[in-house]
Amino acid sequence: MIKDLRICFIGDSFTQGVGDPEFRGWVGRVLQATDGDAAELTAFNLGVRRNTSADVLARCWAEAGVRALPGADNRLVVSVGSNDAVLEDGRPRVAPDRSLENLAALLDGARERGLGGLVVGPPPVVRGGAGHLERLLELAGRTAALCAARGVPFVDVTAVLAADPVWVAEAGGGDGAHPGAGGYRLLADLVLAGGWREWLLGAGA
Repeated sequence: MIKDLRICFIGDSFTQGVGDPEFRGWVGRVLQATDGDAAELTAFNLGVRRNTSADVLARCWAEAGVRALPGADNRLVVSVGSNDAVLEDGRPRVAPDRSLENLAALLDGARERGLGGLVVGPPPVVRGGAGHLERLLELAGRTAALCAARGVPFVDVTAVLAADPVWVAEAGGGDGAHPGAGGYRLLADLVLAGGWREWLLGAGA
């Protein structure tokens, strides 16, 4: 059992859990399943709506850095990319190459600071249509390769969520992007089944 575990979850509105009537999102559900693995667990949800990978990188160490405790098992979970692939003025808010550079900087920064890192892939934005999904699937594939090269666990969720009827129906019945409790439950299950506990009991333990 981990003695003093501190996890920062940083990302966008999906990390924040926007749209969940239970106000838990995927982060809260993952934490609920994690609680028994740590004698002392402190978690911080640092999701901010509309944040791109560039926004997350700009604020990460001011927020996550002050929440890390010397001598504790400090972790950083990153989930970015959905907003990067949204079109503004005919082009993605953040170009794919820059998205990868931003993520690489986040992971390298975590390693330099002694934080065990894990990346959760970008969830699809239903109202973005086929074009957004195509860009996001390509970004997810490149993200997986980047994480593999750095030895950082990556949980691939994009394609599964895009094909899931509950995710699509809840997002479509809401604001077109964020699911309800069912969608977030599915996302949490994907994270838990994607090597979460192995990472938890391995990196930094």
